[in-house]
Amino acid sequence: MNLSAYSVQHPASSVRLIECPRDAMQGIHDFIPTDKKIAYINSILKCGFDTVDFGSFVSPKSIPQMRDTAEVLQGLDLPSRNSSPGGGGREGAKLLAIIANTRGAEDAVAFDEITYLGFPFSISETFQQRNTNSSIAESLKRVEEIQSLCVKKNKQLVIYISMAFGNPYGDEWNVGKVEEWVKKLAQLDIKIFALSDTIGVSNPENITYLFSNLIPALPKLEFGAHLHTTPDKWEEKIAAAYNAGCRRFDGAIKGYGGCPMAADKLTGNMPTENLLSFFNRKEISTGVHSNALLDAMQIAAKTFPL
Repeated sequence: MNLSAYSVQHPASSVRLIECPRDAMQGIHDFIPTDKKIAYINSILKCGFDTVDFGSFVSPKSIPQMRDTAEVLQGLDLPSRNSSPGGGGREGAKLLAIIANTRGAEDAVAFDEITYLGFPFSISETFQQRNTNSSIAESLKRVEEIQSLCVKKNKQLVIYISMAFGNPYGDEWNVGKVEEWVKKLAQLDIKIFALSDTIGVSNPENITYLFSNLIPALPKLEFGAHLHTTPDKWEEKIAAAYNAGCRRFDGAIKGYGGCPMAADKLTGNMPTENLLSFFNRKEISTGVHSNALLDAMQIAAKTFPL
């Protein structure tokens, strides 16, 4: 794989890439020292990604690996800290933090450096209980409270529609249900939705159907693809999402990680280097710098256990 070809290009088309070290780290049993997290995320911040999903403000009992998110944030080398107070004039990657309830949102919005709050909203009742300890109805109320808080604090809420492509729990699932919930949540003036393939069950057919129906129907919204994949299925998934109009993609270097609340046998995150390989071949601009990415990949090898 030729990483030297990942330099910034300037064709007519472009995509937003969201790098997700939080998703890569959160399910690892052994605690990764805070200084290692800081070093790794700082290397990612130099790569040119649009957004970095760097941590989460959730219960340390649920996700012990993320208990040091506030400390990690303080150690990050951010351009905003060399500019005017309050984050004005910020350049470089924007920061996204995952939250699961209003308390976590209150913690997150206290930091000027954070631009986005991400909330996992599952259309599977079983998974929503497992992931956020709440029902779908309770989660809707949480989203209303969190969105109100985001508006007051000048943050943007990103909704991750988890189990968007199916679920293993026997709950009712169909593409109409995905559309129904996106439209309902959009009424709260939420602008960004990431369709999340939590357990890797997406395929070209359902990816194409969802994005090709949602994007034209809701043109004022930004839709993203948070796809998990096996090593042999990644390219067809990226192609299906892109060809259906998706221009926002989540990835994790080397495909590390997965959702610790999902099925026991996790399917890995979409490898960032695969996303870059795909878009480079099609001369689609990603903004990612090759030398910085190579450095980040080397640090990743020292950060994650074999």
